[in-house]
Amino acid sequence: MNILITGGAGYIGGTVTRLLLADGHSVTVFDNLSNSRRLAVADGAEFVEGDLADRPLIEKTLESRRFDGVMHFAALIEVAESMKRPEIYFRNNTAATLSLLEAMLATGHNQMVFSSTAACYGEPETTPILEDATLKPTNPYGESKLLVEQMLGWMNASHGFRYASLRYFNVAGAIEGYGEAHEPESHLIPLILDVALGRRPSIKIFGQDYPTRDGTCVRDYIHVRDLAEAHLLALEAMKEKSRVIYNIGNGQGFTVLEVIESVRRITGRPIAVEECERRAGDPAVLVASSEKIKWELGWKPQFAELDKIIASAWEWHQRRIPNTWQSG
Repeated sequence: MNILITGGAGYIGGTVTRLLLADGHSVTVFDNLSNSRRLAVADGAEFVEGDLADRPLIEKTLESRRFDGVMHFAALIEVAESMKRPEIYFRNNTAATLSLLEAMLATGHNQMVFSSTAACYGEPETTPILEDATLKPTNPYGESKLLVEQMLGWMNASHGFRYASLRYFNVAGAIEGYGEAHEPESHLIPLILDVALGRRPSIKIFGQDYPTRDGTCVRDYIHVRDLAEAHLLALEAMKEKSRVIYNIGNGQGFTVLEVIESVRRITGRPIAVEECERRAGDPAVLVASSEKIKWELGWKPQFAELDKIIASAWEWHQRRIPNTWQSG
């Protein structure tokens, strides 16, 4: 297959790109490098540097060859930043996706795998969360993604546009030679690993009074390779299904303190902790039910254990050279 990947210089998009190339597919990466660098683009992928707001460039890229599908990862992803600057999230995540959709329709492309998020659910009424749960985001990041899902639904109804929306939870871990690193970093596991490596003095815990077993937030961690495999299955499924929505997680919830303890076990290093106030927009518990994609597509995570996820990330972080390149 010939696939266009937006945000293919990022952490998840870059992992999917590498898996597709390893399977013998052709990949074109479209990325503005706002949160990554050129070195993060996989060898063997064609690269187009550009912004999704540049519709003529998107159309030119789509017209350059016939793509069997588009995998759309390009987005801003920081919840805390979205609470402070919601406008840039609606511009970059929602409006830019509309530009992409218009370009796809104009060039006769009608298949997309969309990188959505569990943040669409907001504070869940029950856990684990099912795909038919109430969609009520508690932050602009989740709202910006939910608006895209709503657009996709209407595109499907009006134009027969085929799509898979994958709502995933906290992604972590690394594949050989490629992992997660942002500058500045904001994700929990790489932040803790930076403490273990002496790159920062401590890890901040935002709130210890949540209604959870130890007072810290509970999240569902999925290994990036398992997530990437789910994208490949979803792309294949669109040959028969015109519209699918799946949660992607491992079905287990871990508190912030449990993640810190796991890093201590894996690295054998002390991890200093700094207690801070809650962050606005953070739900107490987000844990997925991924039974639907397991049942319908046969997906099964291979790295469900937290220690295995962290061990793969730890191996990669020990080898990477900070500030040389990052995956966004």
